[in-house]
Amino acid sequence: MNWQGWAEIALTLALIVGLGWPIGIYLARVWRGDRTWLDPVLKPVEGAIYAACGVKPDKGQTWLGYTGAFLAFSAASFVLLYLILRFQNLLPLNPQGFAGLTPHLAFNTAISFVTNTNWQSYVPETTVSTFSQMAGLTSHNFLSAAAGIAVAAALARAFAANRGETLGDFWVDLTRISLYVLLPLSLVIAVAFVGLGMPQTLAAHVDATTLEGAKQTISLYPTASQEAIKQLGTNGGGVFNANSSHPFENPNAITNLIEIVIMNALSFGCVVAFGRVAFAHAEARALVAVMTILLSLGAAAIYAAEVQPAPAQVAAHAAPGPNMEGKEVRFGAPSTAIWTAATTGASDGGVNAMHDSLMPLGGGVALFLIQLGEIIPGGVGSGLYGMVVMALIAVFVAGLMVGRTPEYLGKKVEAREVKFAMLAVLILPTAILGFSAVAAVLPTALAGLLNHGPHGLSEIVYAYSSAAGNNGSAFAGLTANAPYWDTTLGVAMILGRFAYAVPVLAIAGALAAKPKLAPTGGSFPTDGPLFVGLLIGVVLIMGGLQFFPALALGPIVEHFQVLQAVAGH
Repeated sequence: MNWQGWAEIALTLALIVGLGWPIGIYLARVWRGDRTWLDPVLKPVEGAIYAACGVKPDKGQTWLGYTGAFLAFSAASFVLLYLILRFQNLLPLNPQGFAGLTPHLAFNTAISFVTNTNWQSYVPETTVSTFSQMAGLTSHNFLSAAAGIAVAAALARAFAANRGETLGDFWVDLTRISLYVLLPLSLVIAVAFVGLGMPQTLAAHVDATTLEGAKQTISLYPTASQEAIKQLGTNGGGVFNANSSHPFENPNAITNLIEIVIMNALSFGCVVAFGRVAFAHAEARALVAVMTILLSLGAAAIYAAEVQPAPAQVAAHAAPGPNMEGKEVRFGAPSTAIWTAATTGASDGGVNAMHDSLMPLGGGVALFLIQLGEIIPGGVGSGLYGMVVMALIAVFVAGLMVGRTPEYLGKKVEAREVKFAMLAVLILPTAILGFSAVAAVLPTALAGLLNHGPHGLSEIVYAYSSAAGNNGSAFAGLTANAPYWDTTLGVAMILGRFAYAVPVLAIAGALAAKPKLAPTGGSFPTDGPLFVGLLIGVVLIMGGLQFFPALALGPIVEHFQVLQAVAGH
């Protein structure tokens, strides 16, 4: 560790949060339907979409109507993507000549991209055609991200409403977020990536001659366009198996910095937009503070772990150095630390290091960050509404301590909201622990493990944590492309996305119908250090619900064994 490494982490975090502010201000205008500088170009397109689809933008939906539209859209998206993947051999733009995916792999992949998880049980460059990448996966990188942001927009309107009945219109939110936010930002970022060396081509491959004179076939894709929305929408799921460790997806230090920043900036922007729409600027800053503190602590812990020598170095009595096995050696340990923390605290975005190659404590921190519920800053939209659920639980706890009905942003938090909040947060431990417990004793599941003992347990728990948390990052060491794993991981993704979002929309419906109250002298402050500390405590406790019962102390035990070996050396 050195000051340059800490400075790199601090600078990256400052850029993420700093860029999130103007994005959030603009996003709030989109959520409210206000005029933007893109209106002259996009307003006619928006109107044509509404006319073609029969959408009435001025007519809102109740929470049940909004939820029904959200679920119907997701179901239709899954069916369409499943068919594209199954029959890609019959579709155009398949210069590679790839066959259609097997039923279980198509199911897993379609669910993965529709839920914004982007778990990959396949090797993209040898499995997925150019058409499937562009029309299937890339389009759902936009749409699944827009759907998550739409739920966050509905929740923000619920806090702003005064005895309201509607949360807005899902179809309008989906259209405006895609048109006015994701599409223009992705276009700008993609052009920048092309200028910085990323390929953007419909060619299947290029033939090259190595220095030794051997022939090599290098796979190609329209990489820059997918990489832009992959990072911006916290999607993950790159066009190459190595994701952002691949030089085509991440050619140099500038692209590396851009990818880290955009992977989290829009999630922070959702919090800023929430504060503006709900008239809660100070409270939004408190949420940003909680996310930033937890993200900083995660990056610091991983950085401290990864500068330790690898166990193999110690065993071989080699010169000690940072643990760079399985990492992007081009960018060093500080970049690996902030990227890993951002990847697991957000919703993937594409790894630049195999988490299986982290030091035990580093892998344990990555696992714990996922199990917090993807809220630091989390996936686009989902991070915001996940943090608001934690805030509702925090004010409920505070209300119990002072003996009064809790309030948050001018809305009384009563039994209905707390029940839905607990239903949402208990989905993760139920899915993670339940599936992990079965897999740990089922021979069919254990057949996919490449390691046994504590490390094998970590692989199982990490896989289901990543799936249920809609994260998508992989611990490696698990052969997941098998009927059992594809199916159960797919079900975990469904639970993590919809069994969490539906209670959130139910909370939004209940809050919207309540009167907007002015704060009183007895109101618990939700915009200061006391609330920040309370919320951090609630988040850590909720994360511990699945971390410790799953015996994920295995990575920590392994870490101390490594430290003992270093001390002995």
